[in-house]
Amino acid sequence: MEAHEFAVIRRRLGKTQKEMAELLATSLKTIHSYEQGWRTIPPHAQRQIYFLLSRAEAAGEKPRSCWEERHCPEEARSRCPAWEWGSGDLCWFVNGTFCEGAAHGSWEEKMQICRSCCVFKAFHEKRKND
Repeated sequence: MEAHEFAVIRRRLGKTQKEMAELLATSLKTIHSYEQGWRTIPPHAQRQIYFLLSRAEAAGEKPRSCWEERHCPEEARSRCPAWEWGSGDLCWFVNGTFCEGAAHGSWEEKMQICRSCCVFKAFHEKRKND
């Protein structure tokens, strides 16, 4: 996640930098550093901010399941943690999912695939230019 994207998502959530610091259990100075690009946004903070955005954007809407959107075969579904936990709209959040046929070793590897996926894009690109 780039600094600009972090700031855009924070604004989409309607949060001040101080409120975002409280949500992420970090300091205001850290949030400033993320938004200025002085500090790399760690995976745990990226996951949390994407999660909060997904819940805010999905309010009142029926979630889109990844296995339906991506037409996953039954064999792949049965091995996938997103299917096991009934989290088809949060598949990008759940480690160990089998997108592209295999689980991925790191958050960065996983997010490379997720950023091009229709399930992730459904909430992330919604009102992106607000």
